[in-house]
Amino acid sequence: MSRAMQCQSRLPWSSWTQLRGSLPERRGTRRAYLCAASVPGTASSSFLRKSLRADGTSLPRSCVHHQGGSQEPPSQPSSPRHGLTALRNVASSDAIKKHQKSLSAWFSHQPNEERQFGPSFSLDAVHVDPVIRESSLEEILKPSPDLTIQNQLQQRCSRKISLQNLFDADACGRQVKTAVLFGTVGTGKSTLIKKMVVDWCHGRLPRFELVIPFSCEDLSQSHTPISLKRLITKKYQHLRDVVPMLGTSNLRMLFILNGLERLNLDFRLAGTELCCDPNEPIPPPAIVVNLLRKYLLPEASIIVTTRPSAVRRIPGKYVGRYAEICGFSDTNLQKLYFQMRLSQPGCSGEDGSVNSPGSSSGEQDNLVEMLSRNLERHNQIAAACFLPSYCWLVCTTLHFIYFTKTVPPSQTLTGIYTSFLRLNFSGEVLDSTDPTNISMMKYVAKTVGKLAHEGVMSRKTCFSEEDLQQCFEVEMKTESELNLLEVFRSDVFRFFLTPCVQPGKEHTFVFTIPAMQEYLAALYVVLGEKKTLAQRVGKELSEVFGKVSEDVVVVLNIISKVLPLRFLPVLLNLLKVFPRYFSRLSGKDRDTIARTMAEEMFKEEDYFNDDVLDQINSSILGMEGPMRHPDEVSDDEVFELFPIFMGGILSRRNRAILEQLGCSIKNLAAFEIAKAMKKTVIRNSRKGLPPSELMDYLFFLHEFQNERFTAEAIRSLRTVNLSSVKMTPLKCSVLASVMGTTCHEVEELNLTSCNLDTSSLRTLFPVLLRCKALHLQLNSLGPDACKEIRDLLLHDKCVVSNLRLVNNPVGEQGAQFLAEALAGNRSLTHLSLLHTSLGDRGVEVITQHLAKNQHLQELNLGYNSLTDAAALGLVEVAKKHATLDTVHLYFNDISEEGKRELHTLRMDRDGIRVLVFLTAGTDVSDYWSNILSIVHKNLPFWDRERVRQHLALLLQDLESSRRQTANPWRKAKFLRVESEVKRMLGKLQHGSL
Repeated sequence: MSRAMQCQSRLPWSSWTQLRGSLPERRGTRRAYLCAASVPGTASSSFLRKSLRADGTSLPRSCVHHQGGSQEPPSQPSSPRHGLTALRNVASSDAIKKHQKSLSAWFSHQPNEERQFGPSFSLDAVHVDPVIRESSLEEILKPSPDLTIQNQLQQRCSRKISLQNLFDADACGRQVKTAVLFGTVGTGKSTLIKKMVVDWCHGRLPRFELVIPFSCEDLSQSHTPISLKRLITKKYQHLRDVVPMLGTSNLRMLFILNGLERLNLDFRLAGTELCCDPNEPIPPPAIVVNLLRKYLLPEASIIVTTRPSAVRRIPGKYVGRYAEICGFSDTNLQKLYFQMRLSQPGCSGEDGSVNSPGSSSGEQDNLVEMLSRNLERHNQIAAACFLPSYCWLVCTTLHFIYFTKTVPPSQTLTGIYTSFLRLNFSGEVLDSTDPTNISMMKYVAKTVGKLAHEGVMSRKTCFSEEDLQQCFEVEMKTESELNLLEVFRSDVFRFFLTPCVQPGKEHTFVFTIPAMQEYLAALYVVLGEKKTLAQRVGKELSEVFGKVSEDVVVVLNIISKVLPLRFLPVLLNLLKVFPRYFSRLSGKDRDTIARTMAEEMFKEEDYFNDDVLDQINSSILGMEGPMRHPDEVSDDEVFELFPIFMGGILSRRNRAILEQLGCSIKNLAAFEIAKAMKKTVIRNSRKGLPPSELMDYLFFLHEFQNERFTAEAIRSLRTVNLSSVKMTPLKCSVLASVMGTTCHEVEELNLTSCNLDTSSLRTLFPVLLRCKALHLQLNSLGPDACKEIRDLLLHDKCVVSNLRLVNNPVGEQGAQFLAEALAGNRSLTHLSLLHTSLGDRGVEVITQHLAKNQHLQELNLGYNSLTDAAALGLVEVAKKHATLDTVHLYFNDISEEGKRELHTLRMDRDGIRVLVFLTAGTDVSDYWSNILSIVHKNLPFWDRERVRQHLALLLQDLESSRRQTANPWRKAKFLRVESEVKRMLGKLQHGSL
């Protein structure tokens, strides 16, 4: 029961009749009363102002309050049966059903950021309600406790309340009509309201028969007076048949006011007049104030969502319940969200192919399990996912890394973080009451970005209270700046900084997710906040002089009053010179940005670290294996994402998003930064980067999204060595995207031990076509992959001349595809199939197609379990080949007799060299060192016992051949090779090789 209705029950009936009797008629009474209340200077207005400015519990105000919200005049009372009938008619009307259908479609709509990284999930499928804790105004106003991880995450919220129980009676038994939901940025206020509206549309919120949501950001854009009924029909056209009943029926109605911090509300009667007529036009903020006063439609329930700093804008007497959204303060809620989100059908990608990596439910379950284990350790990721918005970021990043089969050229990691910030800060100003109206993201870039940048420069991730004070309070000079800082602390601080979970560092702060520190540091630099004093002054003076020089008439009028005309030409020249001079001075910060990017990208101390994608992966999923001891000295912090984010922020798409957030980066600035950076980046990339650093460089070029810049940088990159880099689908797509900006031939592409599979080869197909030397050894490439390689070698644009497939399970079926490729290929000159499980049958298939080839010069079939017949058959065909001059057959099962037959095929007689053993008759083979080096390099991947047996046979052969020769020079050569073989055998036996 509202306060006005309670007052009515205590008032004598004569008081009500006296007030009505002073006005001419019922309908006229209401209109005359509202007119008098809104027009100053009249007698009735004076009377009402005197009575309404009294305390809310006084008789006149209570009467007026009830009169404005009355449902029917007392002279025409409606029976309960009639009210129930009207209620049923309204509740079942087509208008409300259409309204529900329209709301459901709108509030179920997912933003582009949601659809971009996988299927569009409905709120019913993946929504997890955050923890809601009942609070009070006293708790809100008192100083906040120390922001430690115990207060934020591990301490369970007391007095929990569900969304459905917000309007239950309070502790004193009073019916709640207005509930305020507050929470910091990212706790899920807007999503919770979306879910509430969708639930009502689907009949899961029976308490209310009509729900009318309003966005306070939308209401803040209009200052034109409008009536409540017109406002409702303007926003929700389907309710035009229901709106006339407002205030005249027992319709259980709920207003939702989302984002109250966007409105400047004035609850003083001198600032906002009373209005109880839904038909009277007043400014939208005045409508909100009168709804909250319960003076306009007092029977309606209201939910208000707001940030903590704006809670006090509503006087406590108008609020029935305060409730704080605590996010996922329970780790089990985080696990539930990840389980629901990452296990959705189709989460593995758009194509849904069964054979592609990441599409199996087993891999998805494994990913969820790894993430759950990391959360159980109470690691930093659990503290970050206290905010539901960071759970979204984690899932989106994992989807980007694991489940995206083919990455579109515009999809980047920087784009994920930029979109994430738009989802949380789009259109947000830090404080709507501040005249500067600074965007929240701009303030964050200037303050938190400064802290992030100083951390990157000093190579640290933990920040003390002193660090925070130096960054946030050093320039606090005015009351306005202090107020902005207070709003930031209450509303936004926990979004970016969270207590450290490491023992002994509970009172220090770290960034919620490590990559966020590097992103904000990059944004701080690219926005030009890191400037010298001369550059700052130069920019301001340039703008001032530029504006003055544009209006020559104003200049002449000013100067003619204070200076003789002979000085006029001198001043005009100065006005022309100064803007150019100061624009050049202020433009130097772009050279600084370019130099910072290049220096950070090629930092020598960061060499040989895991590439950035693996670092991001480990920060989310944790490190598998034994945990680091707390007393162990940690490694130096690596900030390799910092320059990559700088490049990504300069891309056109991200600049457009940042423009919406109030962080403007001009096209000219991006162009000049790229121009200044180009020479340094290209020069450093030619030095030969380690594989992991080269992958980071390619990732930077992908994030930069500047096709011309990338083409010039890649054109100078003739050798690409990515050996031992785990080439996930994402990395393959990045490599293909970056290399696809040019069509030049690549001298060598080394993808040794890169975990490639069939889909990887399919993604990299356009790149592989242009590579002369292609190293694909140690990649578990089976027959299906050989089919892709066949298509590659048969392509009319293929330039591959040297192909190494060493230590891949090619098998007989794969040999069939490779044989077909040999028959039709015109570019291949060197083919290595060492240790590829071909067997006799596989080599026979290759032998059958070898005669059709006209370009092959060297063929390595060592360690393939060949016997005499297959080896002799191959060599017989090779003798007749037009270009083939070397065949490797060592480490095969060739008998002594077979060896002698192959030995008779000497180069001087048949024009072909067959490398079987370390000897060539009574002399040492010229290729003994090559054979032993190949054995040494492949020992980690070969059967050691079999290698030991082969080395023993080689040693016996060397000793036999040495005894047959009388030449002392040759004997010395034999002894040298024997010593090398004995050394390898000794190391094998002792396990040191």
